[in-house]
Amino acid sequence: MIDWSNCSAVERNPNILSGAWVFKNTRVPVAALFNNLEDGATVKQFIQWFPGTTERQTEQVLEYVALSTAAV
Repeated sequence: MIDWSNCSAVERNPNILSGAWVFKNTRVPVAALFNNLEDGATVKQFIQWFPGTTERQTEQVLEYVALSTAAV
């Protein structure tokens, strides 16, 4: 399991989506990115479909995952 607490592109608030990790300043769960990518969406499509998310945030999340899983 990835510890998102060190990823600056996301945040967690118990009052937003029951405390799920979301893209900072949005209500878009981080899990939505991976669900959409698994279903064949592109990053550009994800950003279009989920207003408030940015290309930079998405890049940061993907980079964080790559670094986190490389250490395993």
